[in-house]
Amino acid sequence: MTFFKAARLGAAGILLASAAMADGHLSEMGTEELLPLAQAEGTVTVYSFTSRIGKVEKAFEEAYPGIDLQGFDISSTEQIARLRAEAQAGITNADVIYISDTPVVLTELLETGIIARYVPPRVAERVAPEFQNPLLAQRLSTKVLMYNEEANPNGAPVTNLWQLTMDEWSGRVVMVDPLQRGDYLDLMTEIVLRSDEMAAAYETQFGAAINLDGAANAGEKFIADLFANDVILVGSTDDVNAAIGALGQDNPPVGFTSYSDRRDNEEEGWALQVANGVEPAPGIIFPAVLALSAEPNNPAAARLVIDFLMGDESETGGPGLAPFYVAGDYVTRTDIPPHPDAVPLDDFTAWRIAPAETATIRAEIGDLILTLQ
Repeated sequence: MTFFKAARLGAAGILLASAAMADGHLSEMGTEELLPLAQAEGTVTVYSFTSRIGKVEKAFEEAYPGIDLQGFDISSTEQIARLRAEAQAGITNADVIYISDTPVVLTELLETGIIARYVPPRVAERVAPEFQNPLLAQRLSTKVLMYNEEANPNGAPVTNLWQLTMDEWSGRVVMVDPLQRGDYLDLMTEIVLRSDEMAAAYETQFGAAINLDGAANAGEKFIADLFANDVILVGSTDDVNAAIGALGQDNPPVGFTSYSDRRDNEEEGWALQVANGVEPAPGIIFPAVLALSAEPNNPAAARLVIDFLMGDESETGGPGLAPFYVAGDYVTRTDIPPHPDAVPLDDFTAWRIAPAETATIRAEIGDLILTLQ
C-alpha cells in the first residue's frame, strides 16, 4: 500500500488495511471483516460485460452504504483490449473484472498476471470445482439460435443448423459480427471443433455425406456456406434481438443471441425463444467469470463486490444475483434452484465450450471469417 493510499483511508483504515495486507488475509475474510476496510476505501470500480451492472450498482450501494460502486458496461472484447493497454501503461483502473470470452481471458489476462482469481470463502463449498478454477464463474451464459415465437407458435422454424445455409434463409439469419464480439467468435470456433457432429447433422438434413468442396472440415464448410447465404451482421446483441423478436412480424429472421435476453420480451416488445431442439446444437454455453485486478486500488471493496455478485443466503440469491437469476442464465451456486422458466440445464442442448481448446484455433477461425466478409 502506498503512502497516498494509506493517507486517504484515515487513521482507523490505516490500522485495519495495513494489518490485513501485511498478513495477506484479505482473501480469507468474510463480509463482516471486509466491510470496515471497504468503507474506509470508499469506492470500487467494476468493468462489466453486461449492462446489468447498473442494477447491481444500485443494490450494492443500498446494502453497503458509504461505498460508491462505479460500474462500467464494457464488452468483453473491449475490456481485454483496455486492460492490456492499462497494464502496459502501469495503470490500474478496475478493481473487479466481470467478463466472458474466457479463451482469451485465460491466456491474455490471467496467465499474464493482469487479473487474479478470488473465491469468496462464504460460497467456496457451494460452487463446483470446475467453476472455481482457474477463475470463479458466477453463471453460465449463452449464444444460441433464437426465433420469434409469436410468428412460430408451434415451435422453432429451424430444426437443423444446415437449414440456415439454404435458400429459404438467405438474408434471414442475424448475428453480431464475430470479429467484433468474442463470444460470437467463440460460437463459430465451437462449430469447427464440433465438425464431426456438423457432418452427421448434414447427412441427417440432406441424406448424403457432406462434400467439403475444399473446406478443411464440416464446421468450416458450414461457416463458409452461412456467409455465402448472406448472413446479416449487426453491431450489437440488442440489434439481433430486435430483428428476430419484434412483435407483429409475418416472416421474421432467426439469429444467434443470448437465451437470457428473453427476460426483456415484455419490456421491449419481443417474442424471443430458444431453438433448443435444433441439430446438432443451438449454439454454446460458456462461463461468465469474476476476477480481481492483480493490484486493485480498493482490494477490500473489490472482494465485497464479488461476494455480493455471488448472491446472499436467500433462496434465489437476493439483490446481488437478482439481475442474473433469469431464464437463460444458469447460476453456478449449487444451493440455488434453477430458474423455473428456463430449459433445465440437463435438457439444454447447447455445447459447453472448453476455453483452453477454443483458444488453440480461435485466431485461425477469425482469419477464415475475415476472408468471407
